[in-house]
Amino acid sequence: PEAPTTATATTDPESEPVPAPLTPAERAAARQLHRAACALLAAGVSGAGAVAQAELLRSGHGARAAGLYRPAAAAVAVVTGIRAARSGAPDHRLADLVAGLRELLNLTTALTAAGGSPVDAPTGTGTPAPLAALRGTARQAYAEEGGLRLYGLFAEPVLTATHAGVVSWAVDTGGRLSTVAEVTPHGDAATAAPLAAGAGNRTVRLGDAALTHREFSRAGLAVQGATRSTGGRLGAGASVRAVRATGAAWTAEPVARLWAEPPAGQVARALAAQELPYENRPAGSDLLFLDVVLLGTAPTGPGGALQLLARPAGSGPVIALRPGHEHPDLAFRANLALLATVPGLRLRLIGRLERADRPELRVLAVAAPPGAPAGLALPADRADRVNLGLERLQTADLPADPSTGRPTQPSAGPPAELPTAPPVGPPVHVLGRRVEQAVTTGRSALGPSAATAAADRGLLRAAGLATAAELLDGLRAAAADQPRDVFGRIVADDHEPFASAWLAAADYTEALATALCSAAWGGPEDEDGAEAPERETQAEV
Repeated sequence: PEAPTTATATTDPESEPVPAPLTPAERAAARQLHRAACALLAAGVSGAGAVAQAELLRSGHGARAAGLYRPAAAAVAVVTGIRAARSGAPDHRLADLVAGLRELLNLTTALTAAGGSPVDAPTGTGTPAPLAALRGTARQAYAEEGGLRLYGLFAEPVLTATHAGVVSWAVDTGGRLSTVAEVTPHGDAATAAPLAAGAGNRTVRLGDAALTHREFSRAGLAVQGATRSTGGRLGAGASVRAVRATGAAWTAEPVARLWAEPPAGQVARALAAQELPYENRPAGSDLLFLDVVLLGTAPTGPGGALQLLARPAGSGPVIALRPGHEHPDLAFRANLALLATVPGLRLRLIGRLERADRPELRVLAVAAPPGAPAGLALPADRADRVNLGLERLQTADLPADPSTGRPTQPSAGPPAELPTAPPVGPPVHVLGRRVEQAVTTGRSALGPSAATAAADRGLLRAAGLATAAELLDGLRAAAADQPRDVFGRIVADDHEPFASAWLAAADYTEALATALCSAAWGGPEDEDGAEAPERETQAEV
């Protein structure tokens, strides 16, 4: 026999196995799910009744049976969002529904375009994705970690349309973040918020640890036989052993190293993690760890609503601090309102990045920064930190004037100049609102007059967003281009051209929002002195 060639003789046994190409059953399930998603988008929330929802769920179950777990989960999330929108649930966010539908259409489009390729398929991000990532997994895989020394960071309530509970965050000696969750389904929205607010008193389910989530946010754990998923979730198997240990202050190692990274680097890390599937994102990839000085309130919110502003210690952009969750029964909003009464207060905080064209942060926990002359006067049992969603700040917790005993404003130099009007950014909303309108009312609503279309086109082109103008014109043309019979009546179609035009516009707004957010946190000017409008035009390109 002939000797094998070099290409066949030299193989890497440690190389990852190549995923198998799509089977006929997977391709059929992906096409069926894609057609159902296109039909639901064309109908919109107002027209997506029980029949359209059932068809999408049936297609999602078929995709799951074929092994397409990630598209199936995306389909269930879309149906959950539509039901929340139609019922007027208080936690419904149109942006989340748009993001869910965009992910579902991107997945099904990539799978239907993959054909027989076993390696990768095109996606809306412009880079190919491996079929393994498009398929997803049925269950999270946990890896053996051995012994872990964990230090509690904070705990936050979890409140969605279907689940409520609490998640505790911890960091190990290597600086990696992990989570322990206690989240259960709920069937009554009226009792969901109290359930989430009281979940902090539940016992941590990890080995033999006998401490609550609120206690764990200030204490520590010594774990043997630990298991951890790719996303940082700790396993609670029978072989896991855990005992209570001492915690660490936010100003001590290994916790303090989380605040050592510059804000711009943290924002870049958070934005890059958003491109990954949710189950593959590292724990805490969207969290920012900042030392800030409170500036006061100013009308910077939507419609000129007042928002609490802060600036990173040293220098940096002005940040709008928002509640971690908007539900009034949680403590977030009340705590921020109380903190707004003490401008000049220095805080060390943990927040979740809110992607916007201006720096915004959803604050989850606060503490006094190192070396603060007059910080929060917290009781000893709170270990100098506050979980803003589970615990309420009191007036006595604020720095007080020794002579009067009343809250005082710490000295932080001359008063900061606060904006007197909401910031004006690029007119991305002209396209973004049409993308959201299509999800809300379907393709039939995208038919403005020629004068309105010309005005929108001129506004976008004047701002340097020529691509946005073309995508908006294409979306309107696809919405109006419906087949008709010989009598001029509209006949049913697969809505594929309209869904493709909507997906292109949605992916564009997603990419542009990411670029604008990164530029906003980078400072008012680039290294070459380019002002913000020029950066926005470059970001669009």
